[in-house]
Amino acid sequence: MIFALAWRQLFHQQARLLAAIAGIVFAVVLIMVQLGFQAALYESSTLHYDHMMADIVLLSPQYEAIMYNNSGFPLQRLNQAYAVDGVSSTLAMYGSFVAWKNPWTHKERTMYMFGFNPIPGFFDLGDIKDPGPLLRRNDSVLFDVLSRKEYGDVPSAFRAGQRVVTEMVGHRVEVTGLFSAGTSFGIDGAVVMSDANFFRLMPGRSPEVVNFGLIKLKPGYDPDQVRAQLEKVLPNDVRVLTHSQIDANEREFWSSNTPIGFIFALGVGLGLVVGIIVVYQILYTDVSDHLQEYATLKAIGYKDSFLFTIIIWESLILSVFGYIPGFLISLLIYRVATNATFLPLRMTAERGVVVYLLTIAMCVVSGALALRRLSKADPAEIF
Repeated sequence: MIFALAWRQLFHQQARLLAAIAGIVFAVVLIMVQLGFQAALYESSTLHYDHMMADIVLLSPQYEAIMYNNSGFPLQRLNQAYAVDGVSSTLAMYGSFVAWKNPWTHKERTMYMFGFNPIPGFFDLGDIKDPGPLLRRNDSVLFDVLSRKEYGDVPSAFRAGQRVVTEMVGHRVEVTGLFSAGTSFGIDGAVVMSDANFFRLMPGRSPEVVNFGLIKLKPGYDPDQVRAQLEKVLPNDVRVLTHSQIDANEREFWSSNTPIGFIFALGVGLGLVVGIIVVYQILYTDVSDHLQEYATLKAIGYKDSFLFTIIIWESLILSVFGYIPGFLISLLIYRVATNATFLPLRMTAERGVVVYLLTIAMCVVSGALALRRLSKADPAEIF
């Protein structure tokens, strides 16, 4: 009975119902998009580290995030790491932002390049198990297929059998293969090359100053324990982190040290506030328009709890009608944004459930606020 009464109350004024649904849809979409971009921010911040096949990574003490990794540490620290039991192999990796010239438009755009000795097992290049034959040629590079389109449609041209030759920092380079990593809020595109080619493009850089020191452990050794031993052995001019600590560091940087994390959280809060205001206005108007009917129910013996339940049911019905189209619109926005930015925007079951619970809470809070008007429905005063 209560559900049927709440249903009829809502559908009695269809224009008002549509306005309420539209407000909830807007709030759901805003929250979904903000949470989606926030998750993409954190996930994309670790994409390139996820391709580094290392148990422990050495970094400069001044390191903040991969896009700001301009400093390094002495190459000697990697050799000293072998003094710790459990260290199996190491690799020096170098990185820098450089200018890439679009092979077709000849416009330059900054991208990130990684340089290292191209031996297997240290950098995940997909189907390329041994990058040596492709990267030991002079001026050869592997191009990230998920780089933004502004760098040129290199993947299509390469797959079609065309030679892709261009310039990086004024030096000729040729694409000899493709790999897949992805873009982030700081890196729009990337290439991989041998350390020899890296220093040919960057003659001012010294091989003795390393950006990323990759360490692989022998089977059965715990990364946290080996990391602790490395911290004791190595001087304080190097920072020692496990792979999981690297991921946590990147997420912490973007959430706490940049305004982007705050902006996304603010967007979620604004979405909730907008939804509460819209639904509250609709329910408050509905209660006001039917105040005599509610007062009559109270006069014939129905308690406030019965009337309050009607409003709560109305709130729950609105949450369902607003959430479903909001969810579908969010999926469309995710797809469009992913195609435009190449960021990892994906809908997850967890996010869908969380946003629906937030939608219910938003509508119930609105209903609770509207109940103040209903509690004042005194039959003696109204009639």
